[in-house]
Amino acid sequence: MTATAAAERPPDDAELARRIGQRDERAFEGLMRAHNRMLYRLARSILKDDAEAEDAVQEAYLAAYRNIAGFRGGARLSTWLARIVINEAYGRLRKQKQSAVVVPFEAGDRDAPRMEEETMADETTEQPEAGAMRAELRRLLERQIDALPEQFRTVFILREVEEMSVEEAAECLNVAPATVRTRAFRARAMLRESLSREIDVATVNVFGFGGERCNRIVASVLERLRLDVPSP
Repeated sequence: MTATAAAERPPDDAELARRIGQRDERAFEGLMRAHNRMLYRLARSILKDDAEAEDAVQEAYLAAYRNIAGFRGGARLSTWLARIVINEAYGRLRKQKQSAVVVPFEAGDRDAPRMEEETMADETTEQPEAGAMRAELRRLLERQIDALPEQFRTVFILREVEEMSVEEAAECLNVAPATVRTRAFRARAMLRESLSREIDVATVNVFGFGGERCNRIVASVLERLRLDVPSP
């Protein structure tokens, strides 16, 4: 392998940890960009709050940066980071319960960045109606995932959303692979049931025919009948 090819090859976990331990900011930035989505989703699955999840990920990164020398390579760096995020998220959850803090669900605030992202994507790839439908389906799924019990919610995110293997998810959560399989199966079953109920309810009102539309049709037909009536 040439020196140029070796230089372009992405560093392995041990090398990346070594660079970050030497306070290589560029290496740390690359680490964060590579794992941001997975770690945010993991924190979000525990905390059920966008802002809290972001804060948890940030604190976890700071802890990782300070303790990167403790990374021995026994697990993947992504798994090591996931464990730090999980500990941070659960720590925040315990504090919330101890202080009886109720985390509000501010739909408007939460949806603002999502709406911006959706608008940017929809302008270039799809019609507004399709984009709105896709966004609503996503919000429906997110609500149903939030409604899952925590242990099932976290496994679902790791297995189905992040597509981790059973072994990787088990290592992140420090549980047996069989536990991951069981929880993932239960999570999928609960989601299918809850989504089925949502669809059943929505089916009743599909192609809704509200009073305004009814009045408009009646008024239009009557008006056309009047126009067709011959003058006396």
